[in-house]
Amino acid sequence: MLKPIKLANENFLSSLDISIEEFFHILKIAKNFKNKDLNIKLEDKVLGLIFDKSSTRTRVSFQVAMSRLGGTTVDLNPSTSQIGRGEPIRDTARVLSRYCDVIAIRTFKHSDLEEYAKWSSKPVINALTDLEHPCQALADFMTIKEEFVDLKNVVLAFIGDGNNVANSLILCGALLGIEVRIACPKGYEPNSLVINKAYEIYKNKNLLKITNDPNAAALGANVLYTDVWSSMGEEKQKEKKDKVFRGFTIDSDLVNKADKDAIILHCLPAYRSKEITDKVFESSKSRIFDQAENRMYSQQALLSCLIS
Repeated sequence: MLKPIKLANENFLSSLDISIEEFFHILKIAKNFKNKDLNIKLEDKVLGLIFDKSSTRTRVSFQVAMSRLGGTTVDLNPSTSQIGRGEPIRDTARVLSRYCDVIAIRTFKHSDLEEYAKWSSKPVINALTDLEHPCQALADFMTIKEEFVDLKNVVLAFIGDGNNVANSLILCGALLGIEVRIACPKGYEPNSLVINKAYEIYKNKNLLKITNDPNAAALGANVLYTDVWSSMGEEKQKEKKDKVFRGFTIDSDLVNKADKDAIILHCLPAYRSKEITDKVFESSKSRIFDQAENRMYSQQALLSCLIS
């Protein structure tokens, strides 16, 4: 029977914290969970959730994933705990390490996540920071693999803001050696450190393309992916970004430039008529809700490989 293999890295803070072999092992475990071909129980294991940002899919998918593994979750809301009153991360991390078996953290600064990991004696998972969203990327590539089976010739085009999701897609693309195109307005490109790191990993550096032309990015692509233009914490920039990002909407014209069998992805929540039209969102090409469902299975697999 297929069994989870313990990951070499005790934490999952970045998409690059796992090897390509571990990446595919997690996806294989996740697919087995989805097909109900695997039954792993982590009784008495506790997942602590520290969420400084609001969440629907990440929070619920982690809670359900842990429940299906036979474990429990503790929701550590900063507004109702000492975290929100300024208790040092190093103190919180050391205490929670004595209560929980794994901690998933959704916060703003990536450096805060790294601080938790530094002081925690239990695995820490990045449930989203301003820099990366690696759990989302696991579900994304699980969804893409379900559609195309072999990732080798897949071209992924991300249209929109060069945000944390784009950063994780770039790093996963480098790890897997697949072509990733990022199209965003000038000044909104992905993190330069992430881009440079990806170029170091890619054997073929032409496989990563950063452009300001969504039409060029979409041409012949197998996957068209988008996200909201203004992430959490950017509410004051929303009006400005709505204007700057005009022309970066995934609409029927853009879809027609992609491969005829292309699929549409969006990590949600979506603002229809902005980054994606309602027609495309609800089209037969959309795999958006499969993608959302796969968050649960990929995180179930990740938890199994970190604490089983």
